[in-house]
Amino acid sequence: MIEIELNNIIKNYGLKNVLNGMNLTLKTGERAAIIGCNGAGKSTVLKIIMKQESISSGTINIRKNATIGMLKQIYEYEETNPNVYTFLQRSFEHFFELETKLKKLEDEMSYEKDDEKISELLQKYGNVQQKYIQMGGYDIQEKFNKICSGLQINEKMLNQNYNDLSGGEKTIVNLGALLLKEPSILLLDEPTNHLDMEKLEWLEKFLKEYKGTILMVSHDRYFLDKIATKTILLENGKEKIYFGNYSYFLKEDEKRTLAEFENYKNQQKMIKKMKESIKTLRKFGELAKNEMFFKRAKSIEKKLAKIEQLPQVDLEQKTLLNFKLNIDSRSGKDVVIINNLNKNFESKNIFENANLQIHYGEKIALIGKNGTGKSTLLKIILNEDCEYTGEIKIGQSVNIGYIPQEINFEDDNQTILNFFEQFDNRNETEIRTSLAKYMFRGNDVFKKVSSLSGGEKVRLILAKLLKQNINFLILDEPTNHIDIETRELLEEAIKEYSGTVLFVSHDRYFINNLAERIVEVKEKRFFSYVGNYDDYLRKIKLF
Repeated sequence: MIEIELNNIIKNYGLKNVLNGMNLTLKTGERAAIIGCNGAGKSTVLKIIMKQESISSGTINIRKNATIGMLKQIYEYEETNPNVYTFLQRSFEHFFELETKLKKLEDEMSYEKDDEKISELLQKYGNVQQKYIQMGGYDIQEKFNKICSGLQINEKMLNQNYNDLSGGEKTIVNLGALLLKEPSILLLDEPTNHLDMEKLEWLEKFLKEYKGTILMVSHDRYFLDKIATKTILLENGKEKIYFGNYSYFLKEDEKRTLAEFENYKNQQKMIKKMKESIKTLRKFGELAKNEMFFKRAKSIEKKLAKIEQLPQVDLEQKTLLNFKLNIDSRSGKDVVIINNLNKNFESKNIFENANLQIHYGEKIALIGKNGTGKSTLLKIILNEDCEYTGEIKIGQSVNIGYIPQEINFEDDNQTILNFFEQFDNRNETEIRTSLAKYMFRGNDVFKKVSSLSGGEKVRLILAKLLKQNINFLILDEPTNHIDIETRELLEEAIKEYSGTVLFVSHDRYFINNLAERIVEVKEKRFFSYVGNYDDYLRKIKLF
């Protein structure tokens, strides 16, 4: 059964064409993912389905009686400011309405003496009760407990007012409210943002068992591999459909690209031959003064004019950001040694006699639940937090470079060129040549740093760090706010980096591709596991 059908959708923002004849069919039970670079129109598609955005042309068909629920990236101010329990209970309003009807009918039956009227009331009661049962009314509390438990919405949070929550907590609560409603169609815009790994795994299990239809936008490739049964690449306002998860898309897209390249190459050869034939025939026609040669040339010209030329395929498109994290000098073998680390924050004990060693050339992923102290550890290593006891040794010749979760600049009005000139004494031409390696080309270098996207900020900070000969790279959620293509380029750069890398991330795909060791922050200490994230999962399941 078709749940949603978008036909030849065109969407313009002023002069900018975002969707250019997009088509999408979503069937019952499908779990489809829309991927593409930032600005491709992914979130716009969800808003169009929700009628939050108008379309320039095209048609939208949604199955009659379908219910749609959407999880947004950003939530607006809640005017009434209820506590979280009340906020979540709103999801059951349709059940409460039926319960009110049942109670009213019960009261009427208790006072009614006329058998005929009692029979009518009993019939109405049965109809309402049947609807209540079919909708799962008697399972409300079980659903509530299951979702609160899975998303770790504890009693303390339930009693907090909605407006007192952090952005991440609001996302979790709104996700919970959406899942409690159980719409027939779920629209999810970056649902894994702000979720730790335990919540992520619960959500994946929940969505796999979900009986409705799901359309999601996500940069979380591990999540897409687990959930998506269909992948939609949105590129230049048009869609490409792949009937599988993200890993399937990667393999199939490579095959398609190679096939398209071969077709383009073969067509170009054919066109070249046809043009050469036309030229030769005309030459013979002039020499022989024979009109037949000219007629034949015209015939080929007509055929050539009718050919629908294939678009050029650039196999180098994904290697535009071709930088390497080279270093001129390495550090000693021991990069960081932590002995008996103790750290308190307010009344909370974060670390207790914790020990950790980091050696040169290691690529270590630091994982753990939110609030366990991952970012705190980074600050201690960076000497930004000195309120601790224990021993922290930074090794010989260690030169640290740091990319924080939120990249801010001292002067938001400075341009990319102005920013880079602070670290590079060469002339403007040489600096612009260097910046071009990071995809800052032409007039891009005159962009204000305040206007840069998440991916652009990461590229600019990397460019800065490379000028400073960094041999120990510390990253705090480096894949936040960047699209999949930039993530893959960053991964390739870090893979080739010969220095030491310590990174905090919830991006399990990123961890799998890079980590040689997992360090989990748990029970106020550090637990090490050799291997990537999947290796870590296999090991913890053995215990």
